[in-house]
Amino acid sequence: MAKKNGNGKEKSIEESLWDSANKLRGSVEPAEYKHVVLGLIFLKFASDKFEEHRQKMIDEGKEKYIDMPDFYGMSNVFYLDDVSRWSYIIKNSKQNDIALKIDTALHNIEKNNKALKGALPDNYFSRLGLDITKLSSLLDTINDIDTLKDKQQDIVGRVYEYFLSKFALAEGKGKGEFYTPKSIVNLIAEMIEPYRGIIYDPACGSGGMFVQSIKFIESHHGNKKEVSIYGQEYTNTTYKLAKMNLAIRGISGNLGERAADTFHNDQHPDLKADYIMANPPFNQKDWRAENELNDDPRWRGYDVPPKSNANYGWILNMASKLSEDGTAGFVLANGALSGGNDEYKIRRKLIENNLVEAILVLPRAMFYTTDISVTVWILNKNKKEQNKQVGDETRYYRNREKEVLFLDLRQMGEPFEKKFTQFNADHIAEIATTYHKWQSAIPAEAGNQYKDIPEFCYSASFEEIEKKDFSLVPSKYIEFVNRDENIDFDDKMKALQADFKTLLAAEEKSKKDLLNVFKELGYDL
Repeated sequence: MAKKNGNGKEKSIEESLWDSANKLRGSVEPAEYKHVVLGLIFLKFASDKFEEHRQKMIDEGKEKYIDMPDFYGMSNVFYLDDVSRWSYIIKNSKQNDIALKIDTALHNIEKNNKALKGALPDNYFSRLGLDITKLSSLLDTINDIDTLKDKQQDIVGRVYEYFLSKFALAEGKGKGEFYTPKSIVNLIAEMIEPYRGIIYDPACGSGGMFVQSIKFIESHHGNKKEVSIYGQEYTNTTYKLAKMNLAIRGISGNLGERAADTFHNDQHPDLKADYIMANPPFNQKDWRAENELNDDPRWRGYDVPPKSNANYGWILNMASKLSEDGTAGFVLANGALSGGNDEYKIRRKLIENNLVEAILVLPRAMFYTTDISVTVWILNKNKKEQNKQVGDETRYYRNREKEVLFLDLRQMGEPFEKKFTQFNADHIAEIATTYHKWQSAIPAEAGNQYKDIPEFCYSASFEEIEKKDFSLVPSKYIEFVNRDENIDFDDKMKALQADFKTLLAAEEKSKKDLLNVFKELGYDL
């Protein structure tokens, strides 16, 4: 009898797997057991693909080649030796040394397939001392997945994505940085349209930006062989997640030789990317020492980003890696929109250099790791009049010299997992369509051109931004008609801060006055 979820519906493959994986909790932290579960899902998928290809070779009379790894690699299939195959793991799933056997299988697969170098969990199963009964139960659940049943549904990719999101939710605030919520990734992809060329992510986490880029290409009938993937990730375990995530989907990418700090050990120093998609760490403190990276070529022409906050270090890293026609879409904390001193100088120069194209303030609670409101930035190296091919469609772009489109999305979104917010397909379509209309040279008689909309969007000229002292806070530009006042967050916070200081001073004075009264009455407190 099929298991039911809390809504009385039959449980999906993802839900059943999650329930089974949750049985490992207690003895293993979520940050650890995601590598256990995702490693096993990868092992099952790789084995199913291997067995399918092996049988095909036998059917074609090529039996003498079935143990030659090259005959698998040329078809984008990983070669597995006898002790690395899922059938062997399941046969021994009740044995006391099953954890060691799984570690051996993953080690051998990585050794026999160069594309997987540095990708798979290393001795996780033996080291964690997993409960054999619970591990065996998880193996049985994964064994029920037919990873090849419906190639159009991308079952394994679907399961992998589901697990990444659930692990991010489970790890909670301050953790789970490896995952960017899917609807934000979808939005960025639909806006910058990474259809053909080089795609780069300097803080790639588990690789979600790359996966969505490929999905965008496929949905527009493009060829994923016409894109090249480049990325970098600082955390070793997350670097492995990204490599597995790409391998499961047959996406080849260059994530560097190893996990490394993008600022101090740039794995792609000479890269020029056509598209950049990223969600770098928010408000990263002390990312460089006082005298480090002061002469880094990535900041050439700009002030050195302050060591107290890496936000503008990330912005300039991405700006430096854009090709002459390149576009970047990335997420940052809202503070970068109006920071002073060194940040102000860099922001002003970015606007003067005609790089900033759009700023989108997102609703709160979209991220699983923080409840702060954040911003999507779009940088564009080519805001000139031009034609651009996206799938079968030719886009006609007008000259947008030093104009910036501001979008306030705080009233959009729908509830997700009770306490979170996400964009649905209609939201994403509305936002992306507004942006593309603003970019385009649609004639007025077409009746479909861009228009400023109160409380939603506004196209600001360079002169208007200059008058606002190069602030990129959307509420300084977008008209608000249904509220008592046009609230600017920064101005409001400064006013509240001043009020609070006044109140504290008044409280202190009241205390002193009260003490003086008691002294006058002869009481010394």
